[in-house]
Amino acid sequence: MLKYEIFINPKWLRKLEKDIWEDELVPAVLKMGNDRLNIKLSYRGNVIRDKKKRSYRIVFQKPNTFNGAHEIHLNAEYSDVSLSRNKLSLDFFDRIGVISPHSKHVLLYINGFCKGIYLEIESFDQFLLKKRNLPEGSIIYATNNRANFSLLTKKNELKTRLDQGYTIKYGKKEDLEELGRFIAMINTYKNEDFEKKIHHYLDVEKYLKWVAGAVCTQNYDGFIHNYALYKNSETKLYEITPWDYDGTWGRNLHGKLLDYDYVPITGYNTLTGRLLHFSNFKQKYQEILTNILKNDFSLSVQKPIINSLFEEITAHLHQDPYLTSTVETFEKEKLVFFNFINKRSMYLKKNLSTLI
Repeated sequence: MLKYEIFINPKWLRKLEKDIWEDELVPAVLKMGNDRLNIKLSYRGNVIRDKKKRSYRIVFQKPNTFNGAHEIHLNAEYSDVSLSRNKLSLDFFDRIGVISPHSKHVLLYINGFCKGIYLEIESFDQFLLKKRNLPEGSIIYATNNRANFSLLTKKNELKTRLDQGYTIKYGKKEDLEELGRFIAMINTYKNEDFEKKIHHYLDVEKYLKWVAGAVCTQNYDGFIHNYALYKNSETKLYEITPWDYDGTWGRNLHGKLLDYDYVPITGYNTLTGRLLHFSNFKQKYQEILTNILKNDFSLSVQKPIINSLFEEITAHLHQDPYLTSTVETFEKEKLVFFNFINKRSMYLKKNLSTLI
């Protein structure tokens, strides 16, 4: 596991502590092996900010990019006893053909003090597109649960703006307006027009793969936020990527156990509901999910992946001052994963026939 060391002037550290909800970046130095990089950093996340172990946003200054990235995230994974759910989920999406940020565990030190095991995650931005040799395009984050592809909020209140719940990561104001028109189309087109024209707006197959990934990993929050939209400049179509998947694989974002059938096989949001109204899209989704259940979401495939990741983390558990679990309880968490995969896959296989 790589060692990352951050050196920050105490006055800037005090500034961070003065208001943990402030997003203003402060200067620091990041040492990774033989590389010393000038950076700026801030706390990040919502639920995690008032926990003992906080997450960080890192923006490279000199040089402006490092290993092709301008920005990375160091996630504390504080509410996930396994420290693994985010990485396993993002890797799972990558495996099934959905654009997904890459990640790796690191040991973080700040001013000489070990802050524990963190998950470094790529920022989904224009630099990631360049690294993957993907066409440029606008990137819009779904930052709260109003990003449900609907005209209504989760409380069934009429939205004042169709772009509510979304924040531009890369692009222009006009890109939000274009997204608003897409959402209007989803909600106002008659069935016949929707079925004919949705292919002019959305990469439907990639979207259905994303739905299948969120359904398998059972991210309850993943259908109405915790994703980003990417408008491919060559195809002119929206694609979708996952984000923030610590509440998955049998637990929610607070670490509470969830029943294996908590999320239905169709997931839930307005766009998915409209797509799965049509038999051709339902059949495509059934094919995608069937293939994933056979080749990707099974105990025979995931068990060695989980075992390998747990082995890497276990060797460094004693260095994380914020972990309350022992090596024994950490190892027992594997059973939560294994039981969930078994029961969830059986539930999904049983319900495949309900799609047609």
